[in-house]
Amino acid sequence: MKINLPETGERVEALIARAEVDCAASFARVDEIERANTRKVIAAFQRHRVSARHFAPTTGYGYDDIGRDTLGELFADVLGTEAALVRPQIASGTHALALCLFGVLRPGDVLLCGAGKPYDTMEEIIGIAGEPGHGSLKDLGVGYRQVELRDGRIDVDGILEALTPDVKLVLLQRSRGYDWRPSLSVVELNAAIDAIHARQPDTCVMVDNCYGEFTDTEEPRADLMAGSLIKNPGGGIAPTGGYIAGRAKFVELVSYRLTSPGIGAEVGSYAASYQPFYQGLFQAPHTVAQAVRTAILAARTFELLGFDVHPAFDAPRNDIIEAIRFGDERRLIRFIQAVQFCSPVDAEAVPEPWAMPGYQDPVIMAAGTFVSGASIELSADAPIRPPYIAYLQGGLTYAHGRLAIAGAVQLMADEGLAAL
Repeated sequence: MKINLPETGERVEALIARAEVDCAASFARVDEIERANTRKVIAAFQRHRVSARHFAPTTGYGYDDIGRDTLGELFADVLGTEAALVRPQIASGTHALALCLFGVLRPGDVLLCGAGKPYDTMEEIIGIAGEPGHGSLKDLGVGYRQVELRDGRIDVDGILEALTPDVKLVLLQRSRGYDWRPSLSVVELNAAIDAIHARQPDTCVMVDNCYGEFTDTEEPRADLMAGSLIKNPGGGIAPTGGYIAGRAKFVELVSYRLTSPGIGAEVGSYAASYQPFYQGLFQAPHTVAQAVRTAILAARTFELLGFDVHPAFDAPRNDIIEAIRFGDERRLIRFIQAVQFCSPVDAEAVPEPWAMPGYQDPVIMAAGTFVSGASIELSADAPIRPPYIAYLQGGLTYAHGRLAIAGAVQLMADEGLAAL
């Protein structure tokens, strides 16, 4: 199938132009955040005296790898934590989260999810889905409790009520995942963290920070936070990897799970250059701003077309994701496919729903990306279940995001799936 970026008609261009005018104040807020974060990142690079020697590859055990170790120190500085592990060997955000959970929790401990059900890929790690005997936390004797959000916000009182002495880790998911709810702000997360520590100081409070980095001028004050380098903090340049940051004693525990007890963060080489990881972090504030601008434009455009969106175009942003509720399976699938057709890579591919490992429903994903699966690049995905919500995220450049949104509207309008 030959696919070309669709030519958009006058009505679509007028719709996009109107949306951009409406979004001007929101765009200005994004620009302010970008400037503040860029200043913070450059200052950290200068404090750690980053130079070409930090980009050199290493092999073997990787003892005294200055590029690897400085990269971790740099992330800790930028994120405002005591320590950080930043490794290409961390395969995904889910892998980073799993390392944290298995690094801190022991048999007899309890994991408390304080923001409702976690993202789909976490369910088999915890043991609330999937076959027993595969090495989940449940298999290892770790208990599980869950406190639902209240009106989309953290129920701090509910968490404190569930906070028994055997709760050794509280997990708070910053992003919405596949839920129609607000993402959690740094202010809200910090208030919950402070309340938990006031009640039970030794409990580790962990934030799943995926999709949230650099959408605010500060990151959560968590004991542990984790994310993927092919999302926000890799700036669209990092080819792989993940990070874990937080209090030094917890990061050390996680390092023993990453390698082995007694060795921890001392080893781990990378035979390619570290330059993409450093350059990606430098680029991250700008790239995230481009992605947020794209999400804001999508929100206003589809709102004008009569679809429900979350968050609204003028609402505060705490992650890069825009949820669009189509209410119809055909509309949902065609929107995801339209995003793929407007991509720079694999534009001829036609996404179809499939049983993706780790997910509980068939999932359809558009990802015409330079780095496979990179959610900071323009992509869209959705579980195939009512009310048929698409989750749009990423965009290395706003110009591409704008073209893709216009192209998706045009394709859907041509097929009678959107009324201009």
